[in-house]
Amino acid sequence: MSSPLIIGVLALQGAFDAHARRLTELGAEPRLIRKPEELANLDGLIIPGGESSTFLWHLDRAGFYDVLQNFVRTKPTFGTCAGTILLASEVTNPPQKSFAALDATVQRNAYGRQNDSAILHEETTIPGGPLETVYIRAPRITRIGPQVEVLATRDGSPTLVREGNILSATFHPELSNDTRVHQYFLDMVREAKR
Repeated sequence: MSSPLIIGVLALQGAFDAHARRLTELGAEPRLIRKPEELANLDGLIIPGGESSTFLWHLDRAGFYDVLQNFVRTKPTFGTCAGTILLASEVTNPPQKSFAALDATVQRNAYGRQNDSAILHEETTIPGGPLETVYIRAPRITRIGPQVEVLATRDGSPTLVREGNILSATFHPELSNDTRVHQYFLDMVREAKR
């Protein structure tokens, strides 16, 4: 039997514990990442939801930004909600810096305030029927580059996309009982290791 995949979960804010539980459930070994040196020896990384400008503040304060930017450009990385904002090549509403690892423009808080949060079921190219998607102050992907594959949409806007080793969701798959998005990421990580 092969050893479990070691997946980091950026644990500066957001529902990182829910991602860690899901990874354990799927047979991976989660590691909570709070310092740059903890990125060593990971097979992949999840950047959870939260508040993207607060993430940037923590990353800059810890001297973590450049190390993390290099990581996401070379290893499989999955961003959810604020993680999608941090991975995008362009951020609007308002503009802010990002890792520019995913060829996409992302509009922050596009679906409204906290009380506009929603649980929907959307068609997806991942086998198994409609995907349960949990939105909390969600961003919207307003533009994607030619190499970006759309795996799910909401009202015509991409909500789950992949470009190479980057997977990105504008929703919170860790808050759903549907494990397919995390399983898809783990399959991507295995593929990258081969």
